[in-house]
Amino acid sequence: MLSWFAKLLLTATAIAPVGISYAWVAYTDGRLDVALLTVAASLGLVFICIWMLRYARNNLESSNFQISTVEAADRENMTFLLLYLLPLFTASFTSLNWQVWLPTLVIFAVMVSTGYSYHFNPLLGLMGWHFYKVSTPEGVTYVLITKKELRRAQDGLIVVQLTEYIVLDKEV
Repeated sequence: MLSWFAKLLLTATAIAPVGISYAWVAYTDGRLDVALLTVAASLGLVFICIWMLRYARNNLESSNFQISTVEAADRENMTFLLLYLLPLFTASFTSLNWQVWLPTLVIFAVMVSTGYSYHFNPLLGLMGWHFYKVSTPEGVTYVLITKKELRRAQDGLIVVQLTEYIVLDKEV
């Protein structure tokens, strides 16, 4: 189990598009250096997260996972969309109030990565990953990350456990 590291990477990847929005604002304000650095950091986070998912699938211990209920967990995308677009509502890059933006982003990332509120990563969704809230016969609810489209509770899956309550389908 990767625990906090997996949560941190999933959260960082989920908010990486905010960096793309900042990069656009910086670019339109003539700050090409800041724009390129921000895009590179955002893309780097995405690649590290994809590497982490591959590493977990190939190296973590597999286990049988029985599902009793399935519910889509990727419906909260409007919150992320608003977060992604907020930097675009500024006149210029230099007018961004970094004393407000930076702590807000850090607090958001810390709250999501240290709590159990993580449900969806829009960038991974664009790459074909799906997020489901699944319950086991024992009544424990997990977030399942898979490339399969689940329409009903199946007999079972082979998963690896990323965190205490997030599992990754090994048979992608």
